Amino acid sequence: MSETTAHLALPFIMAAQAQKHVTLNEALRMLDGIVQLAILDRDLTTPPASPAEGDRYIPASGAGGAWSGWAGSIAYWIDGAWMRILPSAGWMAWIEDEAQAIVWTGSAWIPVVDAMGFIAQAAAVAVAREANGATTGIAVREETVTGLSGASVDSTIAIPNRAIVLGVSARTVTAVLGASSFDCGVNGEPSKFGGSLGVAVGSSNIGVIGPTAFYADTPVRLTANGGNFAGGAVRIAIHYLICGAPG
Repeated sequence: MSETTAHLALPFIMAAQAQKHVTLNEALRMLDGIVQLAILDRDLTTPPASPAEGDRYIPASGAGGAWSGWAGSIAYWIDGAWMRILPSAGWMAWIEDEAQAIVWTGSAWIPVVDAMGFIAQAAAVAVAREANGATTGIAVREETVTGLSGASVDSTIAIPNRAIVLGVSARTVTAVLGASSFDCGVNGEPSKFGGSLGVAVGSSNIGVIGPTAFYADTPVRLTANGGNFAGGAVRIAIHYLICGAPG
């Protein structure tokens, strides 16, 4: 018989074991850290100086100190020390400072909407349709671009090929570090959707443009001003029109 449970690795109380309460308490501590998983932040590389009992973080890539080598794991402050919890594929967490749910794929944390394939299907609506299936639609795609690093960062989502873009809006959801401001645009036009945007939490911009057609899948690019990105998260939304050919 295994000494731990199959999925959460909670310790069993063994037959004739002394100090049974120690094993039980360890299992309860782990459950308290895992169940209803709410994460305060996932962009830090240094543990906070004064964590509160029960605080949970997901250390960012390059984390050091007590979190060295813990990138992507769950750092749980309990009984005056950091406990590392390794996630399993399918675990979900709520990121408090981003107000979004994410899921562990086994190799990375990604937004739940991306994991479930909802972006393109649920976010596009046909507003006109002809008898043979031709459509005119309106759509929006969102992504929280996290762990900002370097001179510029491209989004994972892209402006679709043949889309007519109305604008790209942006909101800083975790304070941007290293840069005094940032631009939002595309390769070759770094401030197409807004320049010198705010790095403080809550700063936002609605970057409307004259409707512009794109003829290739094109990621949105965030470009740092006054220094390279060293952390932070920005939520972007691409607002666009789509044309569907008749069948």
